[in-house]
Amino acid sequence: MKALIIIDVQNEFSAKGQRAVPGHDAYLKAIQARVAEARRKNIPIAWVQHFNLPDESPAFVPGTWGSELSEGMGPLAGSTREALFQKNVFGAFTGSGIGPWLRSAGVDTVVIMGFYSHGCVSTTSREALMAGLNVILDPNATGTCAISHELLGEMSAEDIKRAALLQLYNMGAGILDGEL
Repeated sequence: MKALIIIDVQNEFSAKGQRAVPGHDAYLKAIQARVAEARRKNIPIAWVQHFNLPDESPAFVPGTWGSELSEGMGPLAGSTREALFQKNVFGAFTGSGIGPWLRSAGVDTVVIMGFYSHGCVSTTSREALMAGLNVILDPNATGTCAISHELLGEMSAEDIKRAALLQLYNMGAGILDGEL
């Protein structure tokens, strides 16, 4: 059985957030379309929300606008097929109950999407692979930002995303091209 894992669809990644992702609105629309498809097909949905620890960056502070899920995102009220998991590290499987929840639903395949392709999406995908799950990534519903370093140079958001997804593909993840 498949399940969606939706990583960190939070305000902090919007244009007004502290971790703005180019194309954020288009990624949210793609995620919303996948959520609607999953709900029609009765596919479980694991929503993941990131909070920074008190001594970390001022982004993703619990109780702030930036840490809130983006408008229209989150578990459907009253649904037993959707759950919200919170984390304070890159991977959704570390320190949350997502693994047992997926196992109790009989899930063997996860379709992962959300923000940052190179960070939390990548780490969660690796954790899922190590847990023996089949992993499928949706490149149209996954975004990130550009990164630069004085010695290493700069990569665009699109290049970072492509590199992250290619690395995960090389590790055994599939790439979604079509319906769930």
